[in-house]
Amino acid sequence: MAMQFYASPEQIMRDRSELARKGIARGRSAVVLSYQGGVLFVAENLSSALHKVSEIYDRIGFAAVGRYNEFENLRRAGVRMADLNGLSYDRRDVTGRALANAFAQTLGAIFTEQSKPFEVEICVAQVGATAADDEIYRLTYDGSVNDEPGRMAMGGQAEAITNVLKADHSAEMSLSDAVKLSVRALSSVGGEGGAARTIAADQLEVAVLDRRRVGRTFRRITGAALTALLDGGAAKAEEPAAAGGPTTPTTPTEEAHKPTSSAGSADLEDKPGQPADE
Repeated sequence: MAMQFYASPEQIMRDRSELARKGIARGRSAVVLSYQGGVLFVAENLSSALHKVSEIYDRIGFAAVGRYNEFENLRRAGVRMADLNGLSYDRRDVTGRALANAFAQTLGAIFTEQSKPFEVEICVAQVGATAADDEIYRLTYDGSVNDEPGRMAMGGQAEAITNVLKADHSAEMSLSDAVKLSVRALSSVGGEGGAARTIAADQLEVAVLDRRRVGRTFRRITGAALTALLDGGAAKAEEPAAAGGPTTPTTPTEEAHKPTSSAGSADLEDKPGQPADE
């Protein structure tokens, strides 16, 4: 009779962890941090069709690295959950912490019960009234959740990128300074011989949760607006109109927390006429 091979539970978990870490390390990194006007997402992304940064709900954003099909399934599930809870109760009852816990349960179950874990690392961020109220959660492939102190990096060289962010990050910095710091941190790794490299604007995916907005706060920064930020034109680039938003701040009203559309409406994938994608 043929002998069956035995692997201890510890060895199985180690093998799964190694598989997930290697898959995440092959992807390009992303940075999330708080700044004076909200929460900034910057990801290195060579594709203009596949997003690594997305909207989940009114004041909640999502960023991920790793296998696209796996974190996209998580994102869609998060959008549906947020939309359902917002419709069933109140939009203000949908929080980043609740979504992070739901993602953690899903990732943890997949890691322990399935033969292959998800090769993803994700971030759920919620913008607050001030930078001190911002919430940034990091979720790893095994369902672990970490509450990050206003900044974080994901990807294979996250530690080196985080060290650059830690040295110069401030919650009171402008959007232009925050974008420049994020790009400098991302470009500090991956060069030949471990040297710094240059990342072009068209290789970046940049978005913000703008705390000045009422209702849906997510907006992307692309094209001329992004180039202006990288070149130091903060005054022009920080205008909401530069990314398709309103030209003047919205006045809060009784129904301001109930927008007519949401991230779950047909998933809002690059729909024309929408101020915020996804």
